[in-house]
Amino acid sequence: MAENNHSDVTSMPFERAIDELESIIKRLEEGKVPLAESVEIYERGEALKRRCEELLKAAEARVDKITTGADGKAKGTTPLDVK
Repeated sequence: MAENNHSDVTSMPFERAIDELESIIKRLEEGKVPLAESVEIYERGEALKRRCEELLKAAEARVDKITTGADGKAKGTTPLDVK
């Protein structure tokens, strides 16, 4: 289960990843999940957390590349090279 779930996380959009991560956190906090399943969903949560961090870092880099004019307003963007 973990291998397949981690691979589909790599292409997941931020909103879907964060929603699923919040759901996992809620389930774990309730404490009603059997131990084996807790470990599995915790691993999935870690993969989702990494995905969200990756997407946030890319978005932050894009925002940092916005250039401003003398009036303080955005006048354009510069090319971004994020891998």
